Amino acid sequence: MGIKLIKMSVIYFAIGVLLGYYMSISHSHDLAPVHAHINLLGWTALTLAGIIYHIFPDLSRNKLGIGHFWLHSFGLPIMMGSLFALITTKNDAWVLGTAIGATLTVLGVLFFCYNVFRNLK
Repeated sequence: MGIKLIKMSVIYFAIGVLLGYYMSISHSHDLAPVHAHINLLGWTALTLAGIIYHIFPDLSRNKLGIGHFWLHSFGLPIMMGSLFALITTKNDAWVLGTAIGATLTVLGVLFFCYNVFRNLK
């Protein structure tokens, strides 16, 4: 699972850099919250989690590790896609998707944190 998370994080890294590049050349920084979350929760957090799971593979083999993987994997793109749509369309209908994605992502991160404290020996 560690390698999968690292590979996913590289995709978020590319998306984050491309979004930052777009904002730079367009002189529009409206999407800065999307850019920041993609880089922090996608690139950085998933890279670090992937490295931890790779170094300590038992953490990825329990329900908490598996739960983290799936919650983060589904939650982050839902949150980022909805936040992108919310900002670009200014349509509050996207708030629910942003909240659902954020909730899934936060739960995944909490699973990861609990897993590390409980099972890393």
